Amino acid sequence: MWADGGYAGRLVGLARDALRIALTVVKRSDDTTGFVVLPKRWLVERTFAWLMRSRRPARDYEARTDSAEAMIRWSMSMVMSRRLARWH
Repeated sequence: MWADGGYAGRLVGLARDALRIALTVVKRSDDTTGFVVLPKRWLVERTFAWLMRSRRPARDYEARTDSAEAMIRWSMSMVMSRRLARWH
């Protein structure tokens, strides 16, 4: 799993110990100025953009986390079904 440089603190240990996943923190170089595309960051941003094409997850109407998760799964199912239908 990848995380932004802002999550470099206790999250790495929590992911390793409690969730048993390897977390890689993608950081900017200290000598970089201006906008630079970070490795793997565009994958996350692109996926968020695909999910936000569905109106409901974009507006955050859900009060419960399980219903919000269901809406994200529904949105991603729509993205994947469109891709499968296009490949025929």
